[in-house]
Amino acid sequence: MDSSQLLGITTFTYLFSTVLYIAILVFKTPKLGGVATVFTALAWFVQTAGLVLRWIESYQMGIGHAPLTNMYESVVFFAWTIILLYLLIEWKFKTKIIGAFAVPFAFLAMAYASFSTEINKTINPLVPALQSNWLIAHVVTCFVGYAAFAVAAALGIMYLLKSTSPDTDDASSTLSNRLPSLAVIDDIIHKTMVFGFIWLSGGIITGAIWANSAWGTYWSWDPKETWSLITWFFYAIILHARYTRGWSGTKIALLAIFGFVSVLFTYYGVNFLLSGLHSYGSS
Repeated sequence: MDSSQLLGITTFTYLFSTVLYIAILVFKTPKLGGVATVFTALAWFVQTAGLVLRWIESYQMGIGHAPLTNMYESVVFFAWTIILLYLLIEWKFKTKIIGAFAVPFAFLAMAYASFSTEINKTINPLVPALQSNWLIAHVVTCFVGYAAFAVAAALGIMYLLKSTSPDTDDASSTLSNRLPSLAVIDDIIHKTMVFGFIWLSGGIITGAIWANSAWGTYWSWDPKETWSLITWFFYAIILHARYTRGWSGTKIALLAIFGFVSVLFTYYGVNFLLSGLHSYGSS
């Protein structure tokens, strides 16, 4: 069995987990919660094995690099990180309903990686700019940040669903009443965005150091660098406004969603729509 088969299994297992989490939310079947978590965790371990095997396969081909260097591998790692963060949040806050909103992001990422015809899934030699010890540090820090913002956006959707649905005395009568309280969701959104912001900051710093070693400059206003900075400022303004002006609730939920749109453009849109030093990532 090769890495592509393991990652294919991961895709369909995340789909199954998504269905289970949504069933918990829609049909109020909390007994499925443990099953959903087990399948999600198993899929994550299978995905981990797939990434490790792809790494080994690159060495067997005489290339030998971490599976983090092209669009396909980065999307797979993105999904891997989303699930890792989600499982940690589920363990921390003891609520499985979040899975109905967060796990679909990982499934969609894996589905795109598995079935898209516009990205190259083969293992290729590294271009000179990627032959650096800073590769893993930069990619990992960036994608932990991206994944945290994805989870924050999922929580933002959850908050809007909760806030726009009327509460009733019957806890099972509406989807809204099966979700955590607005205060709890808002708190998790905030903590997740802070976590993502710290990691994105680390990603920008490691990227600048890497750029200096590869191209002789810490900053060149490449489209990817520019949009990373725009995204960083977007979340910096959100967090600053929360601390200084007390922004919370619906406003923060909406900004978490719009912030993730900026993340997607920084990550995906720049690679395919703009040319620059980072365009190799689309290969």
